[in-house]
Amino acid sequence: MSDIPVLTPVRPAHRFDESALERYLRAELPGFPARGPLLVRQFEGGQSNPTFLLEAGEEAYVLRKQPPGELLPSAHQVDREYRVMKALETTAVPVPRMHLLCEDPGVIGTKFYLMENVEGRVYANPLMPEATRAERAAVYRHLADVLAALHAVVPEEVGLGSFGRAGNYYERQISRWSKQYVASRTEDIAEMDALMEWLPRHIPAADETVVVHGDYRLGNAIVHPTEPRIVAVLDWELSTRGHPLADLGYVCQTYYADADDQHGLNRPNLHELGIPTEEEFVGRYCEMAGRGAIENWHFYLVYNLFRSAAIIQGVYKRGLDGNASSDTALGFAGYCRVRAERAWRLASGDG
Repeated sequence: MSDIPVLTPVRPAHRFDESALERYLRAELPGFPARGPLLVRQFEGGQSNPTFLLEAGEEAYVLRKQPPGELLPSAHQVDREYRVMKALETTAVPVPRMHLLCEDPGVIGTKFYLMENVEGRVYANPLMPEATRAERAAVYRHLADVLAALHAVVPEEVGLGSFGRAGNYYERQISRWSKQYVASRTEDIAEMDALMEWLPRHIPAADETVVVHGDYRLGNAIVHPTEPRIVAVLDWELSTRGHPLADLGYVCQTYYADADDQHGLNRPNLHELGIPTEEEFVGRYCEMAGRGAIENWHFYLVYNLFRSAAIIQGVYKRGLDGNASSDTALGFAGYCRVRAERAWRLASGDG
């Protein structure tokens, strides 16, 4: 599998008026080429907001928009993505440069934003099979370092003081994803019902508020074309002000994949591959974040597995409805159940 992002013709369900977009960009974006054809291609992968590469003359941009069709409440907020990345441009967190946000659905049918096209490698597989052992070790160290840098950002200092709500983060998130799951349910899963009862009763008392990414993982990072370091973190749709260990638990849920999961980190040969163990990755993050030992670690894992199960169920439902961002959405049948079962094993002490 190549680590270069795959581009395809725009899929039929995601086509829009490219001429209208071209007219809009020529009027609103300084420096956009005044002549020449606009070439639009779609990035493969990604299950939420469809993403496109725009090429005009010698310039290249990335456009990210809401998917077509009826959307779940509070989902696909591309304006949130734009706002947080714009705010982080002056920090130590690597993000693409933002060009513009269009909230008028009359242009191409949905809200969208335009950002810098960052060249590099994207590793959808956390095992990084195309990389060397030394590259894997360095990239994973930087993955932990960038997360610590994000959580060190003071929201009020970068204009994100009103970004989301402070306090009661897990209570609000558990409620949100429970509602999202119920709205997209296609079958009864007893473990999801059990988790929706267990999680509110086991929220840790300690509360902190930082900027959280919400979907922080290797697959949402662009690695430098030749160096083992992250040059851009993408997909900020789920970002808000929240608890830092939610992001850390989200990264580490990959260590709890089933033994036969080809992309999981639940395997004995991580050191041979240069990939840190869960304990080593958490230790690196805590060192860079100035954090001591973490209590109730299993809660953050259970929470994230539940949340991931709800998210993947929404992806699958959009696939059934015909408006998913990728043709692979229908392949996620049964994934919600698998993640829910895994979460419940941890919650019930059998994980």
